[in-house]
Amino acid sequence: MITGKTRVWSILADPIGHVKTPQEINALCAAEGIDGVMVPMQVHPENLATVVAGLKGIESLGGFVVTVPHKTKIVALCDRLLGDAGRIGAVNVVRREADGTLTGAILDGLGFVEGLRSEGIEPRGRNACLLGAGGAGAAIAFALAEAGVARLTIVNRSQDKAEDLAARVALAYPDVPVAAGAPETASRDLIVNATSLGLKPDDPLPLDDTAFHAGQVVADAIMDPVETRLLATARAAGARVHPGLPMLRQQIRLMAEHLGALPGAARDA
Repeated sequence: MITGKTRVWSILADPIGHVKTPQEINALCAAEGIDGVMVPMQVHPENLATVVAGLKGIESLGGFVVTVPHKTKIVALCDRLLGDAGRIGAVNVVRREADGTLTGAILDGLGFVEGLRSEGIEPRGRNACLLGAGGAGAAIAFALAEAGVARLTIVNRSQDKAEDLAARVALAYPDVPVAAGAPETASRDLIVNATSLGLKPDDPLPLDDTAFHAGQVVADAIMDPVETRLLATARAAGARVHPGLPMLRQQIRLMAEHLGALPGAARDA
């Protein structure tokens, strides 16, 4: 039951209808007996700074989760960053401290890798292709390199952005060959979609090369729909597919810890 003592968290997104984090956080609160609730807030990009400034003044707010399209722009609105957030240039969870300042972290990458492992998929040693170099893509790129993939190719609509991300990951993980390039789908062991293409039924595929085959894993960071057009196409070709929900579930406890809903400290801290 929500009362005047209930701790409040939010999630900021645009669009908002597809998000699954509130359901997961609220289920965790119910299971753990936590007097807290997460509510979704649709925020257009041009209003993000105004909304965040207002949230800083809400004493009962414990913080907020950030998703598409705000993960990169929120970085400049945080007062401090933890772990890889500054190097990645993105944040997906922000804690409001008692003094109203904001502490940001990025848990997308760790959540994605642990989501793969929770389903028996080990990224170490795989020839990986990452589609997308935005906030989620950057976090996943660093996490895949940390996990020990044999090779990482970053594919992005803007080649310059892909090359910049590849250079940053290579600098942090010099033992992993990282480059911007083409999907070359048939040669990959692991293909990851970290773009927003797939949220809408009429979205095009995030790649043109659809030479999927048995023996490879095709994963999507999108939570809803559970099976995107990319995953359906890969499944029909015999590939093993991996949806976005395991990534979310692995992030939930880390998010809850960072937001102060659970004791402990997220890995990024």
